[in-house]
This record gives sequence, C-alpha cells and structure tokens, in this order.
Amino acid sequence: MEERIKKQKASFFNLHMTSNISIALVLFMVGLITWLLKSTSEFANQTKENMWITIMLDDSISQQNLERLDNYLKTADFVHSTKYISKDSALQDLVTLLGEDPTVLLGTNPVNATYDVRLKQKYANANSIKDEVIPKVKAFQGVTDVICEYDIVKSVDKNVNKLMWLLTSTVLVLLFISVVLINNTIRLTIYSKRFIINTMKLVGAKDSFIRAPFVKRSLINAVIGAIIGFLLLMGIIWFIQAQMNGYTNFSEMFNPNVMIPVGAVMIAVSVVINLFATLFAVNRYLRMSSDKMYFV
Repeated sequence: MEERIKKQKASFFNLHMTSNISIALVLFMVGLITWLLKSTSEFANQTKENMWITIMLDDSISQQNLERLDNYLKTADFVHSTKYISKDSALQDLVTLLGEDPTVLLGTNPVNATYDVRLKQKYANANSIKDEVIPKVKAFQGVTDVICEYDIVKSVDKNVNKLMWLLTSTVLVLLFISVVLINNTIRLTIYSKRFIINTMKLVGAKDSFIRAPFVKRSLINAVIGAIIGFLLLMGIIWFIQAQMNGYTNFSEMFNPNVMIPVGAVMIAVSVVINLFATLFAVNRYLRMSSDKMYFV
C-alpha cells in the first residue's frame, strides 16, 4: 500500500514538473523576444537622445540676442542639453584638427560661434526637426543656419522601425504558440484527472469547490513556470554578455527598465493563459456525463 502511495506521489510530482518545464520553455521564448524588443526600444531611445543639431551664429549677433537665444534653449521643450562654443573655442578645435592656425593665412578667424543642441527623444526624428525645431530656432535674430545630419536621422528611424515591426510580429506569433502549447499541456494534465472530477460531481460537490484546487494548482504552476523561464532567460543573457568579452557591461544587459517589464510580461502571460485554459478544461468535464468520459 505504501509503495502504491509513493508511486502515485511520484507520478503526481512528475506530472506537475513536466507541466512547469513545458510552460517555462514556452515562456522563455516569449521572454527572449520580449527582451530583444524592449532592449531595441531602449537602444533606439538612447540613440535618438544622442542626436545633435548645430546652430550657426552670425559674427555680428548682439549680446542681447545671444542671451535671448540662450534663455530660450534652456527652456525649450525639444532641448535635452546645450553646449555653447565660442569663436575662440571653435578656432582652438580647428587648430587641433588641422595641426596649424588658419588665422595665420587668412588673417581672421574663419569659424563661427555655435550652439550644439542635444534633442529629446520625442523630437529626434526628421519630421520634427524640419517642421518644429528648425523654424523655431531660425526665428531668432543672429542665427544664420541650423545644421542637422538628416540622412543619419532618417536611417536610424527607418532601421529601428523595421526591427520593431519584425520583433513585434515575432512576439505575437510566439504568444499564439504559447496559448496553444500551454493550453494543450493543461488539458492533458486535467484529462488524467477527469474521473476525480466526475467522482466529486457525483457526491454532490459544487462546481466552484471542484474548480478551486485545479485553479490554485494552475496558478502555482504558472508562477513557477514563469520564474523558471525568467531564470533561463537571465542565464542566456549572462552567457551572451560573457561571450562579448567586455564589449558591453552587466548593468546594460540587465537594465532594470528592460528586465522588470519582461518579467512582468512573462508572469502575466503565464497566469492568464493557465487560468483560462484550466477553467475551460475543468468546465468541459463538469458538463460531461460519466459515460462520455470513457470515450474522450
């Protein structure tokens, strides 16, 4: 008798362990693609926030107009940070670059004073720069030109949008696969206990009373599966980081702004799918007659 009970416990343990592992592997793939999607989004935002425009100033700009422009740039909604480069500083940079002083040949300083403006992520795109940023800046007296590398901005926008669409599509496909695989795993688990459900129903147990232990077990499996999947994901990320040999650092790969949403998505997906799949499977056998259970 004791040996039989041990076998039943072992079978019960193996059944739920198999379910947890199956759920974890599916969620691992969902988490991996979600991590790539979120990391790409973070990288794109950081790249865009490193976009700069250069405001060229007229040599004859008055101190009053310069102060007005400076005050505006400090409060403008599109500005992340600014750096004023005077004519003398610009000349020193040019001398360092060329290795000789152009004023010796020209007799005058050929470079202009400038403002280097770092844009906020929201405005770091070709349309916003062209339609919003440049007209506002050029309205100030003493501004001769605004220089922006449109080709680079457009290239970043185009490539990031393509990659985001690809990863988003992949996430949706994986979510569909997750629903199917987790649903099938839970259906098989509950199928093996259909006669227990039938027995409880025959002795007069309420439907809610019958569902309760299955729902509880399913939610526990969902959380365990999500945790295992998340640990697998972290292991893979750590492995990637180790193979890159210093090209990136631990804090970048395990950015909390990325990992926390990814973990939340994995748990949410696991709980929602497990819960509805369990309710659907249990309700099916609650509505099924005893005779039909032998033929399903």
